[in-house]
Amino acid sequence: MRVHIADHPLITHKLSVLRDKNTPSPIFRQLTEELMTLLAYEATRNVRVEQCEIETPVTKTVGVKIASPKPLVVPILRAGLGMLEGMTKLVPTAEVGFLGLVRDEETFQPVTYAERLPDDLSGRQCFALDPMLATGGSLAAAISYLFDRGAEHVTAVCLLGTPEGLKKIEELVGDRDVTLVLGALDEGLNEKGYIVPGLGDAGDRLYGTAE
Repeated sequence: MRVHIADHPLITHKLSVLRDKNTPSPIFRQLTEELMTLLAYEATRNVRVEQCEIETPVTKTVGVKIASPKPLVVPILRAGLGMLEGMTKLVPTAEVGFLGLVRDEETFQPVTYAERLPDDLSGRQCFALDPMLATGGSLAAAISYLFDRGAEHVTAVCLLGTPEGLKKIEELVGDRDVTLVLGALDEGLNEKGYIVPGLGDAGDRLYGTAE
């Protein structure tokens, strides 16, 4: 497993605003999208391309284009939806699937409640989007789900992660081809399984809590 922790002042600045409990949901959503675009630049560094002939105003030359099958972007519902626009802005030709996972707050174990993915992911590069890598259970389950359907490579993109979450993912993936891209690596988890210092519940801060 390869791990890339972003080290850029713009990412650190935007994360600082996200962490502030007084940042309202509209600003939180906007910054999440902006952060995702910055992280997507690193996450797509090894995206597959193929050569193509193009004609400039001056002459013919050879360039590259995104290879087929197209990358598959998979936001983990619901909080991962806040990252989707930032990713597809950078890779507009990517296809999108959805995977719904919720954490049992007593056992901290993930439960799948929805999915909209191709049955066969053979040869596909997949990008799983989940803002928070806390215990690692949900993201580990999502990565396993994609590989079980035949994915060739999975890149997971998270705004924040923890050492506990990294260990969980590493234990799961073994020798499978996984890359993890983080905006920052935080201290760890509290007794409720939340990231410290973290930014709270990303889903609630993105969309509010329905009464």
